[in-house]
Amino acid sequence: MSKPTTEKLPVEFLFSPEFSRDPYTQYGALRERGPVHAVEFIPGTDIPAFLVIDYEHGRAALNDPRLAKGSRHAPAFFHREEVRTNPALAENMLNADPPDHTRLRKLVTKAFTPRRTESLRPRIQEITDGLVDAMEPRGRAELIDDFAFPLPVTVICELLGVPTEDRDDFRRWSSILLTPAFTAEEIRLRDEVNAAIHAYFGAITAARRADPRDDLVSALVTAHDEEDLLSDQELIAALTLLLIAGHETTVNLIGNGMLALLTHPGQLRLLQDRPELIPAAIEEFLRYDGPVERATLRFATEDMEIAGVAVPKGSIVQISLGAAGRDPALVDAPDTLDITRADVRHVAFGHGIHFCLGAPLARLEGLIAFGTLLRRLPGIALDRPVEELGWRSSSIIRGLQALPVRF
Repeated sequence: MSKPTTEKLPVEFLFSPEFSRDPYTQYGALRERGPVHAVEFIPGTDIPAFLVIDYEHGRAALNDPRLAKGSRHAPAFFHREEVRTNPALAENMLNADPPDHTRLRKLVTKAFTPRRTESLRPRIQEITDGLVDAMEPRGRAELIDDFAFPLPVTVICELLGVPTEDRDDFRRWSSILLTPAFTAEEIRLRDEVNAAIHAYFGAITAARRADPRDDLVSALVTAHDEEDLLSDQELIAALTLLLIAGHETTVNLIGNGMLALLTHPGQLRLLQDRPELIPAAIEEFLRYDGPVERATLRFATEDMEIAGVAVPKGSIVQISLGAAGRDPALVDAPDTLDITRADVRHVAFGHGIHFCLGAPLARLEGLIAFGTLLRRLPGIALDRPVEELGWRSSSIIRGLQALPVRF
């Protein structure tokens, strides 16, 4: 059994502006030293933590039952009041292990079946056309605010049964909850958002009890009230996860994918000429610069090893989905965008029991979004130098702050 490099990566490195701008060059340099790296994830503590950056071991780790998601397996540090996990997200299926994970996932699976997802196609197209109708006469747009965000958030709001006019609140809440809270002010803001979410969904669920509808909120309220399948906290956490995960992935799939095309004009022209390549292009976007850079944390429930590196019981383990997609062992020329690749493999939606439940919906939204944008805005181009674009700071998400375009 081998050891990782003796020098630990400081966690601040993973959240620095330099890293956010170009994580793949940094991952490439790390890969030369090995697939697993020790990280000083909790500065000032001796809690062992590791980052997995290759495809083979990352994919295996995503489905390894020895790497648990439940908070009861987390080091004691995570249970301290000032650093506790987001209460609104703590007890959802993403952060649960079987049998709780099985129970919680089963409650929402029916809403995301391929057949149910496909039935949403006309409505997704209608929303997409309306957004492009509003942008087209202006000749310019900020593609995140004007298109990539309102499209999926409208879809998930309608699926859940929550008012779309509250979407600006959802976006702010999502941004805060996905940003690491290191300072006292950041922790205070996160707790304020959690309180707002509890109040918001508390009112929504109370309204559904009085007036049930054919939506996911009503179904989950029934599971809570009549079938005793959800606790109070699990109900709020499930709704919060569905709202956030239901739009964040697609926002960044569209944003990152369009940026990739706009900075590779040959690939853009090819896709405009051959729209039948859009499904394959989406898989390449997911591999090349996917919407989720690093998976949520896992905790080793026993002494183990990954790629020959000793991982003691109680260790924090995080898998870089983005780095896995750029692994030279996965594809030839991994840093090259090639929308003609056949059978593109990636772990952008995870792997194993925690594979993204909404992946079919995200793919359908992407298919309609890219197809419509390229068909209706053929002259689309960046309206700002790529060097000036900013990236969001997040422990999970890989996404642009803004994407100005002209057409």
